[in-house]
Amino acid sequence: MDQRAKAEAFKALHHTGDILVLANAWDAASAAIIADAGAKAVATSSAAVAWAHGYPDGDALPRDRLLASISAAARVVDVPLTADIEGGYTDDLGELADLVGQVIAAGAVGINLEDGRRDAALHARKVAAARKAADATGVPLFVNARTDVILKGLAEGQAAYVEVVERAARYRDAGADGIFVPWAKDEDLIGRLTGAITLPLNVILMPGLAPAARLQALGVRRLSCGTTPFTATYAPLAGMIGGYLATGEASAFAPAAAGVGNLNKRFS
Repeated sequence: MDQRAKAEAFKALHHTGDILVLANAWDAASAAIIADAGAKAVATSSAAVAWAHGYPDGDALPRDRLLASISAAARVVDVPLTADIEGGYTDDLGELADLVGQVIAAGAVGINLEDGRRDAALHARKVAAARKAADATGVPLFVNARTDVILKGLAEGQAAYVEVVERAARYRDAGADGIFVPWAKDEDLIGRLTGAITLPLNVILMPGLAPAARLQALGVRRLSCGTTPFTATYAPLAGMIGGYLATGEASAFAPAAAGVGNLNKRFS
């Protein structure tokens, strides 16, 4: 499947069939494991990619590391790949347009682009710049516009709902294909958002969030899990390394040593 076909297939996953359940990778190995488990698409986590390279989340990762991570993941999976590019690592529209072109060249068919604490009008211009840059490549990139009103506590209660809906409409008009509202958890709020937002709604896995089937019934079209796979991998690793350093015994790794398969064969 060529890149354009992957992009079209990825967009279709947001509009037909069951809710799109995405697991988030941070390198080629994690992307391959996710794809081999039967994922319909693979996403990257901006924080996990940054941490894997020793940087904090928050537009701090050097762009060459971002692009290398996307390219490595895209090379080892046959399913669509979408990349979290944080806030685009810049507020300069020309620089953002260049980055979007490079992200597509690296193999991605979708992006997350977050507003953070930025003014909504600025973010709308960034969404429009990303849309224009993507369209120029001929690849129908899925632009998932993320709004952090709830995540950052920029407003509370009804005011937060109103702000999210207004931003969603603004980003839709700028060319977004989907809206991502991290930290939306309450079922009533999610139902109201899916009723008011005309684009596919993406929420993120968190304690207390309804399972995928219930989210689908509420109208959610995409569920991400963010850094959960990364932390779920590295937290046990820390414990096992501590046990190995203390005893030098293979048993320290025994609980997790099997099941990954022959990665050398997988990548050959």
